Amino acid sequence: MKHRGRHRRRRRGRALRATLAGTALALTAAATMISASQATAPDAPGALAPVGVSTQAGRLPLAERRVPEAWLDRLASEMGRPVGVSAVLDGADRAVRNASDCPAAEKHDLPVEPAATRAYCFAGSDTRGWRPGAVTTSGDADDDGRWGGNRVILSGWTRGGAGGGSLDGPAPERGLARVAFVDANDSARLRYTWALLAVPVDGGRDYRGLSSPLSGMVWYQDKLLVTTRDGDREALYVYDLDRIQRATVDSGAIGRVRGGWAAHGSRYVLPAVGSYALPGGDDPRPATVSLDRSTSPDSLVAGEWVPADGDRGTRLWRYPLSRDPARSGLLATDSAGRADPVEAYETKTTDVRGVLARGSGWYLDRAAGGPGGHGTLWRQDAEGARATECGTDGTRQCWSTRPGSLSYWEETGEVWSQSGRMLFALPLASIDRALG
Repeated sequence: MKHRGRHRRRRRGRALRATLAGTALALTAAATMISASQATAPDAPGALAPVGVSTQAGRLPLAERRVPEAWLDRLASEMGRPVGVSAVLDGADRAVRNASDCPAAEKHDLPVEPAATRAYCFAGSDTRGWRPGAVTTSGDADDDGRWGGNRVILSGWTRGGAGGGSLDGPAPERGLARVAFVDANDSARLRYTWALLAVPVDGGRDYRGLSSPLSGMVWYQDKLLVTTRDGDREALYVYDLDRIQRATVDSGAIGRVRGGWAAHGSRYVLPAVGSYALPGGDDPRPATVSLDRSTSPDSLVAGEWVPADGDRGTRLWRYPLSRDPARSGLLATDSAGRADPVEAYETKTTDVRGVLARGSGWYLDRAAGGPGGHGTLWRQDAEGARATECGTDGTRQCWSTRPGSLSYWEETGEVWSQSGRMLFALPLASIDRALG
C-alpha cells in the first residue's frame, strides 16, 4: 500500500478548521452543572521536572520483539489474503450517533470548558459489557490526515465494566480488546465496524485474543501500537494495518473453530506483528501514549499511571520513531533492538489517563475525584501548570467525567478523546485559549 504524504506536511485542513469555528456544536447544555463534590479545585502540580534518561527514575528501555514472518504468512494462508483499512471501512455497517441524538446522561460526560465542537456516542446495545479506552486517528497515521484517501478514527474498547470498573465477565472473555474502525469521511454520518486484537500462537496456526485494557493507542504510518496491562512483560503490542484478517465464522469463540475462524463477534481480526518488552517485571510501564509531530523525528510520548493517593509523581517519556522506510511505524532502536527514551519528566499530577505533547507543552488529563465528577486537563511545561476554570466556584474540574487518551489531528488542529460512550473533538487552540 502506498502511504500518502508520509514525509510531506500538508495544510489542507485550513478550510475545515474555519468551518468548525463557525459551526461549533451546542454541547455544553448537558455539562454545565458542576456538583458540590467538585467545589475544591485540585492543587496545581507546578512545573515539569526533567529526569535524566540514564538514571533509575528516567530509564525505561523497551526491547523490540517481532512475530516471525513465517507465522504471519501461515496464518494468512489459512485465513485468506489480508485486507487493508479501506476494505474494513467498506464493511462499516454500524452508526455512531450525533450528539443531538445521544442521551443527556451520556452528554454529561463531555467537557464543560472548553466545549467540544464535535461529539458522537456509541450505542449501548453494541458496547454493553465493554469499557471504552484509547483513541487514535488517521491524523496520527499520516500528516495529511488521511489513510488511503479516508478519514478514519480508531476507538479502543476492553471487555469489562462499561462504567470503568474491574475487568469482569467470564474468564475467557475478561480483558479482551477490540477496536472500532470508524469511517469519518462524512462528519455528519460516522459508521464503524469491529476488529478484535489478537496474538498469533502455535507457529501461526491459531491466535488468541489480546487480554489487556486499551488505555493507550497510537496509529503511526502502517502500524498500531497499543498499551498492555500490569503483569505482562510486554509494554506495547504492535499491529500492522495492512495485515487485517477477515473472521469467517460469527461466533463468541476466538481463533480456529469448526468451519473457519472466529473473533468473538467481530468481523475482522488484527494479529500482532511484534511487541516492546519491559526489562523487568517491576518496572514502570506506559499506560497512555500519543504521537507528537512537533519533534524531528516524530516521537511517541508516554505516561505511566500512578493512583491518586500514590506517594510519588507520574513519569513521562519521549521515544523517537524510526525514519527507516523498512521500519515504518516502529520505534527507533539501537543495534541490539532496544528503544530508549530521549526525554523523561516527572509531574506531581497523579491518576493521569491521557497525555499529549506539542513543543514544550504537555497536556495531561486527570480523572475526577469521585463518581460523576469532571476531570481536569492540565497544561504543564518547565515554567508551571495551568488548567481551565469553570463554574461559579472557579473549579478546575472542567474536563470530561471519565478522561481517556488524547490524540491530536494536525491537519484539522483538533484534539480527539473519549469519555464513556461519548467520542468528541475540540480545537487545541480553544484549549490553549481557555487556559488563559
